[in-house]
Amino acid sequence: MLAGCSGGSGNGNNTGGNTPPSDASQPSNDAAEPTGEASGKSIKLEVIETGNNLPSPDKDMIKQELDKALNIDLNLTVYPSGDDYKNQLNVRMASGNFPDLFMVDRQQLIQFSKQGLLLDLTPYLDKLQKTVDFIGEDSVKKGTVDGKVFAVSKSPQIPYNTYWIRKDWLDKLQLAVPTTIEELAKAAEAFTKQDPDGNGKPDTIGLTGGKLGAFGPVFGAFGVGGPGTFYEKDGAIVNSLYDPAMKDALTFIQQMVAAGSVDPELLANSGLQHQEKAIKGQAGIVYLDWPNMTKEQFVEQIKTVNPNAEWLQIAAPAGPGGQFDGTWDIGASPGRFAIPKALEKDPEKLQRIFDLLNYISDPAGGSMLVQFGVKDTHYTLEGDVPKMTDKAGEVGHSWLYQFTGRPEMEYLQAKFALQSKEIQFSNDQPRIETLGGFIDNPEGYNPADGDRYIEEEFAKFIYNKRPIAEYDDFVKTLESSMNYKALMDSATEQLKALGFGG
Repeated sequence: MLAGCSGGSGNGNNTGGNTPPSDASQPSNDAAEPTGEASGKSIKLEVIETGNNLPSPDKDMIKQELDKALNIDLNLTVYPSGDDYKNQLNVRMASGNFPDLFMVDRQQLIQFSKQGLLLDLTPYLDKLQKTVDFIGEDSVKKGTVDGKVFAVSKSPQIPYNTYWIRKDWLDKLQLAVPTTIEELAKAAEAFTKQDPDGNGKPDTIGLTGGKLGAFGPVFGAFGVGGPGTFYEKDGAIVNSLYDPAMKDALTFIQQMVAAGSVDPELLANSGLQHQEKAIKGQAGIVYLDWPNMTKEQFVEQIKTVNPNAEWLQIAAPAGPGGQFDGTWDIGASPGRFAIPKALEKDPEKLQRIFDLLNYISDPAGGSMLVQFGVKDTHYTLEGDVPKMTDKAGEVGHSWLYQFTGRPEMEYLQAKFALQSKEIQFSNDQPRIETLGGFIDNPEGYNPADGDRYIEEEFAKFIYNKRPIAEYDDFVKTLESSMNYKALMDSATEQLKALGFGG
């Protein structure tokens, strides 16, 4: 979504890194100096991952600075296509032609670790102390399989989504900014039925968004997560489908739909169709991430379509279960990097990999370099705050070198200074912290089948094609036909092993 700032909008968690950064081009001795059996000779390191826009080595100032600081020759290869990357990695792992550091998803992490192809990092964590301090203990858990650490997970991301509302439409209809779900529903209905754009046509809709995600804050107002999410509640591990408040949330949403307040194409929206409807002036409320509402090109589009449109970012509406702007999966990882077990036999190269990971995780080492480039060339410091220069475009690919992540809030506010207020607002919203990223699907449960059935039945409930009185029957079918009980039992066991649920 944000090619230069994010591996995706996907779910992550908090920001990290509180130590004031220093000059990225002046590495601290302990970060840059190889240890152990290092001989002082330059070591070639091969890293592969998905990505794009990597410049050639002679124009890649990030590579050149890392090579110089760590006495390495870093050979990074990126694959634009995730499928292509997966195929290439599988071939190399099967043939024993291992990269020195490579990106893995959760399933690859499980598969390769069980095949004995990945280095167990658990005995080496003391050598990766700077990395562990930077990514945090929760991120360490995300790289574990059967209690052993087989990958370094990137530091957490932060939430981007909130409700946005047409303030000019509210003013025209003499409505206040909604602070409760009842006021939200009232505004959405008025936007549909009271011609807020004044063109005399019934061509506006109230609420839109990406499928059921559009109702994230409405579920949150009842204190429940989205369909099928796991979280802690009153000291216990809960799945939202079994949360008694879920029926109340569904009833409220069904009433909004019945009132005509919701985009009739909501569940068919794909990609950024909901954003397009908002920009074109068709919808008055949208659940959307800040980049797709506030980046300069979208601000210009909104002005072109309707110069008077005033979009306001609003806090999550309150309800009987509290005030939560949807969910945030604290178990999700922006990415994971593994090291082949074969490198056990090359301790010198292995140490350089550790040096690289520690260096880019060190605020006093290379963390600023892989975020912003070379100090006084691509950025300057005003106090401790980085300010991008007009040469920052030379290192727009720096995110490709963030193998351990970045301090998300500081990074985004430096890279997107104009959106700083909206970034902070999004991050400050309370969220229900879900745990799905910590859960591996058990044998006998097919998540594709289960998710599809849940989505189909929820669609029936909110469009009144199936009475909510049959909700318990829906859950029973899910358990009997989809083996959902196996997921429930396994997930609870896995989460308790990680210390969740009391």
